[in-house]
Amino acid sequence: MKKSSIAILLVSCSMTAFAQAKKPAPKPAVKKPIPAATAAAGLKTPMDSISYAIGMDMARSLKNPMLKGLNMDLVAKAIRDSKDEKYILTQDQYQATLSNFSQQMQSKQAEAQAQTQAENAKKYEPNRLAGEKFLAENKTKDSVVTTASGLEYKILKLGTGPKPALTDKVKTHYHGTLIDGTVFDSSVDRGEPISFPLNGVIQGWQEGLQLMPVGSKFRLFVPYQLAYGERNAGQIQPYSALIFDVELLEIEK
Repeated sequence: MKKSSIAILLVSCSMTAFAQAKKPAPKPAVKKPIPAATAAAGLKTPMDSISYAIGMDMARSLKNPMLKGLNMDLVAKAIRDSKDEKYILTQDQYQATLSNFSQQMQSKQAEAQAQTQAENAKKYEPNRLAGEKFLAENKTKDSVVTTASGLEYKILKLGTGPKPALTDKVKTHYHGTLIDGTVFDSSVDRGEPISFPLNGVIQGWQEGLQLMPVGSKFRLFVPYQLAYGERNAGQIQPYSALIFDVELLEIEK
């Protein structure tokens, strides 16, 4: 069985002293007085404050909704028991308990994600339907090519350079709009081309740019599945089909 653990806190402190010859020794640091309110609360030394701050951090971490119902007395007991390492649970029981709990959390998270997706699918269904209608009509137009994935494109200018591979870094100019013409991003408007690894962008771009010789300009009509899918992305709502005019300027080495 794999070891399971819930990381609550990691405190790392490092102290390095530097001494330089032929230079006067630095003046000793002036110890700042402990604020009266802090001292009155029982925090009399810097380590007292650090100890309490660590406890605060742990307490805040334990407020995760997934940990609702946690017995704080037993959490404190485990911390006390750690001094002598005399725990109630054996190592095998500890591992099994956290492994089971991890699986339960993953299951609940999957259920919550599925519920959110179902709600979004209903809420943004007009986007999906509008995109599907647009693409169905667009694919029948002259000079529009449809690939097996559903990507549609039109060649505005065909270059004569090499085509990029998925692992290449490319330099492009682009203008992106929603199907209603709303501009959501444009390097053309900014007057500055952009470079990026081809395998780091949306699938519609990955596929479309590999079809383009350097010097080409294509118009890409991207179904939501090949764009940002069910996610929000700035002005782009879930299930949105997108249109990009993309000019491939260079394959960068």
